[in-house]
Amino acid sequence: MSSGFLWLAATTGLLSLLTPCVFPMVPVTIAYFSTPQDRERGGVRKALLFGLGIVGTFTVLGLALAAVFGAAGLNRFAADPWVNMTLAALFLLFATNLFGWLELRLPWRVVNAVDRSAREAPQGSSVGALLMGATFTLTSVTCTAPFVGTLLVLASQGSWAMPVVGMIVYSTAFALPFVALALAPRLVSRLPRSGQWIQTLRVLIGILEVGAAIKFVSNADLVLAWGVFTRPVVLFFWMALAIVAAAYLGRDLRSQIARREMRLTGIIPVVIALLLAAWLGSGLRGRPLRQIEAFLPPSTPVATLASSGGTVPTWLLNDYDGALKTARTSGKLVFVDFTGYTCTNCRWMEANIFSRPDVGAELGQFVLARLYTDGEGAIYERQQAFQEQTFGTVALPLYAVVDADGKVRLTFTGLTRDPAEFIAFLKRARA
Repeated sequence: MSSGFLWLAATTGLLSLLTPCVFPMVPVTIAYFSTPQDRERGGVRKALLFGLGIVGTFTVLGLALAAVFGAAGLNRFAADPWVNMTLAALFLLFATNLFGWLELRLPWRVVNAVDRSAREAPQGSSVGALLMGATFTLTSVTCTAPFVGTLLVLASQGSWAMPVVGMIVYSTAFALPFVALALAPRLVSRLPRSGQWIQTLRVLIGILEVGAAIKFVSNADLVLAWGVFTRPVVLFFWMALAIVAAAYLGRDLRSQIARREMRLTGIIPVVIALLLAAWLGSGLRGRPLRQIEAFLPPSTPVATLASSGGTVPTWLLNDYDGALKTARTSGKLVFVDFTGYTCTNCRWMEANIFSRPDVGAELGQFVLARLYTDGEGAIYERQQAFQEQTFGTVALPLYAVVDADGKVRLTFTGLTRDPAEFIAFLKRARA
């Protein structure tokens, strides 16, 4: 489990606090357990239990996902084209809600039932505070669901623990400010008031959700081999969304110019959005955008990955037996890349490690086999079963070096941001 994933989980938890479903409710929620009577009767315990109710609700979601699909099924869940299309549709639905075009709420019977149970709990009861945390989680679902959904899909890389740990980290970051403010309620008055900025943020999050929907459609495209939502197409849509964001942020600039009331706080966000659009546009002709390549379709779904100093040799795709046969005739070892169509860590390694000339030179010493384990069809199920039986894991990515008879020499699991570490692994395997 990478530190990057844990940072992402914590960051999305904190970003969820700024959503329009959550931020305006902070003072109201803090007031629930920060009255003078509560502070005398153990307000600290009540605040901690409220936070535990939030953490518990999200963690149950992660446990349910792990229990239903299991380790072997998680990466197939993440790659399933219909799951990705459904998520894309949900993201678009949530975006319409944030744009104000459609009002979405959980069934009132569900929320009211949990809320009633919390309020009817005996005074000082631990159950009441726990249920209030669960109620708050449910009422904020229309804003938190996109963050949670994205995190769960990114966590579904073949390890049953990742969705659980991801939800614990996400919900802890989400709940921590509530607990802290409950312990020091005077700080609530220092929070910025809800105003036009929250409406602007609401629209910007909606634009981000449209961008996420495009990403999920491109996942389905990869698995079903449509060839429509390619890297340039996805980049074009994201660039267009950045321009739309710039236009929205600058909607009042004309009148401000007329009144000579221009402020840097109004200009800087527009400039940032336009610079983002220009940066995304620079990748339309194949220029690597290393910071986001993990979330883009590969430039060339088959065969070589270009680099500034040459190319990585051609990969044998989904042909392990062919790779062993080539190894027997060439006298080389086989480098096996267990990967997935929607595996973000795999894409990151391909874009930032495999594309380096020094890494490419080392890989050139091997017969290269790339085995996808999350596609649609029997061959992908066999390759996932082979990975699990041979290496005891279905986590992605997994890199293995085997000899011409299939005997395992060395393995490397997950991603690394240190090219030297990966080169050392390849050299040890050949030694």
